[in-house]
Amino acid sequence: MVQGEEFYCRYYVGHKGKFGHEFLEFEFRPDGLCRYANNSNYKNDVMIRKEVYCSKSVLEEVKRIIDDSELLKEDDALWPTPDRVGRQELEIVMGDEHISFTTSKIGSLIDVNQSKDIEGLKCFYYLVQDLKCLVFSLIGLHFKIKPI
Repeated sequence: MVQGEEFYCRYYVGHKGKFGHEFLEFEFRPDGLCRYANNSNYKNDVMIRKEVYCSKSVLEEVKRIIDDSELLKEDDALWPTPDRVGRQELEIVMGDEHISFTTSKIGSLIDVNQSKDIEGLKCFYYLVQDLKCLVFSLIGLHFKIKPI
């Protein structure tokens, strides 16, 4: 992982159901912009959109998390295909590598353990959990309603 290399990361999870197109999506852009969107029409909720610029060190941490996960060595050929329950997409550009994974929604590790590529899907599952936690923390810290 070389500092200053090309970088982009986007994650999407969603489905179309009785409440319309419901999804969660976030991305990290090379200029440090982190965009977040959450659309849930349940009980007439409205779409939440947030944007925040991250420092170079935050982007380096995102890169480190991705690099440490070793997901870039995996292949989604044996992963469950998207179905009526929903789909997940993860696109990452790091340096010369550009990967794009697509699979069905994963409810829990039970779904992972029943797949044809347990190790690869487990790698994906944990990376997504780490990235979601980071994004929720960044958005929560930046847009805190009542700062202490």
